[in-house]
Amino acid sequence: MEYRPLGRTGLTVSEIGYGAWGIGASQWVGAREDESVAALHRAIELGVNLVDTARGYGESERIVGRVLRDHPDVHVATKVPPKNGVWPAPAGLHPDETFPGSHIRQSLETSLAASGLEAFDVLQLHVWSDEWVGKGDWLETVDDLRREGKIRFFGVSVNDYQPQNVLALVRSGTVDTVQVIANVWHQEPQEQLLPACAEHGVGVIVRVALDEGGLTGRITAASTFPEGDFRNTYFGGDRPAQVEEHVAALVRDLGIDTDALPDLALRYVLDQPAVSTVIAGMRTVRNVERNAATSDGRRLTPEQHEVVRRHRWERNFYQPAA
Repeated sequence: MEYRPLGRTGLTVSEIGYGAWGIGASQWVGAREDESVAALHRAIELGVNLVDTARGYGESERIVGRVLRDHPDVHVATKVPPKNGVWPAPAGLHPDETFPGSHIRQSLETSLAASGLEAFDVLQLHVWSDEWVGKGDWLETVDDLRREGKIRFFGVSVNDYQPQNVLALVRSGTVDTVQVIANVWHQEPQEQLLPACAEHGVGVIVRVALDEGGLTGRITAASTFPEGDFRNTYFGGDRPAQVEEHVAALVRDLGIDTDALPDLALRYVLDQPAVSTVIAGMRTVRNVERNAATSDGRRLTPEQHEVVRRHRWERNFYQPAA
């Protein structure tokens, strides 16, 4: 496992982090706690030292805490949901509606109780809007929680496919980390956000590097998902057929087997020097071992990067299909 600095925090984190949304079984159907615990233990054995969870991920914080109470050297990040329960944050709201200080504190206390941990390394707001810079009492509360030793660093999770909607916060110097979608299809963060984070010493946590499974090569026009699984919306309508077509074109132009695509997709994101870690969702030991093996220092060739650049495909599957 290779390691990188998490911005200016002083923390050193594994290139492959553990995304713990799926193990909470809130929107990913089929997660089993025994399997999730085994996967998390295996990740730690292989050198993963950053786990990302959230108050809104069902049982995730409890399961993460169950494992990590015995591993104080593993860093844990969690998230505060918006008080109004709206994802992503729409324009025109005041932070008093989404993240008043009292709500942030109450959510953190609930997360600490659920996990059994004494503190979190990173506390993140689960949505963000740059309209909130300089407004509300969220920053004062974050500073208080830091002084109280309940959190070490502060971050935000950037709205889906809105990497430009955090630039003012990054430049303000008040945020330590940003969590953002970046992958083979969604290359927009490379234009402004990643350079800004590098300039201001902000750690970058990348999510959805495998496009919720779309970059595994396993999504086809015939794909179906269990009832209640969020992927029924994400891959709704003719989207699985679109994904299959785009993947086929990409692997053809790269000259690789479809099975090699997940590894290449993770390496592509890790080739961005501003990226600190990629949090992959890993509900099974098999997935942990496959993803952890990507962190071996090997990089894509300039020719591969050029092929990927040509296959940019900007879209938002979190919005319902037409």
